[in-house]
Amino acid sequence: MPESDLAAALGRVPSGLFVLTLQWQERSTGLLVSWVQQCSFDPPMLTIGLRQGRYQLAWLRQGAAAGLHVLGEDDKAFLRHFAQGFAEEAAAFNGLTVDLRPPLAPRLADGLAFMDLQFVQSFPAGDHDVALFRILDGAMLGDGKPYVHLRKSGLNY
Repeated sequence: MPESDLAAALGRVPSGLFVLTLQWQERSTGLLVSWVQQCSFDPPMLTIGLRQGRYQLAWLRQGAAAGLHVLGEDDKAFLRHFAQGFAEEAAAFNGLTVDLRPPLAPRLADGLAFMDLQFVQSFPAGDHDVALFRILDGAMLGDGKPYVHLRKSGLNY
């Protein structure tokens, strides 16, 4: 199969778009993630793919609190806000309504749903790590359909 055919076929695998928030010591941040999948019912757990080399992986391994925000199909402002990422010392939530709840992860006021997570471990997977989380709690924040994302190429962002 030519690489262009593989890229197109892989790009048709749907994913959502989510915001992962982290609280580590006195610092907090948020990032856009798309490779999220529930992987267990009991206990409730999920996996998140994170590109290797991101400083957020080091935070997780050192005990950061994590929260996952399920974005709705109309939450494009979050996409623009989090799409470029933030440097480790940057203020990630400027201009957003957010509940900073140390030692828990920041909770954005908008979106469809929110879950408090506990990092369990991560596994290398090519150019990403697959991080495993236990879901501690969750809440619905709004109504609507989740944002579903298809890529033109499944071989890059």
